[in-house]
Amino acid sequence: MVKIAVLGDTESIKGFAAVGLDIFPCDHDDDAPSVFKRIVDADYGVIYITEHMASLLSKEIEKTDECLTPSVVPIPGAGGNTGIGTARLKEAVEKAVGSDIIFNK
Repeated sequence: MVKIAVLGDTESIKGFAAVGLDIFPCDHDDDAPSVFKRIVDADYGVIYITEHMASLLSKEIEKTDECLTPSVVPIPGAGGNTGIGTARLKEAVEKAVGSDIIFNK
């Protein structure tokens, strides 16, 4: 079975523990790179990451894009949607099919 991790501020991710996902609270931006590396090194197949954390870890996430796993999926945090997750989805679709078939822009 694929292990799933959730990385973000405590308020945004604590509910994921109730459905059995492994949560990695990170309430200090300076700790984000080391926590993300620990998750990647632990062989998680999917990492849900709040959009705020994703913005802090863009270089680290780009490195994982070159590999089959983990799949890093930005999700909105308690502060709301910033659009990072939608932008990543758009990029992935364009890369896979060669054009923007979802947003048509």
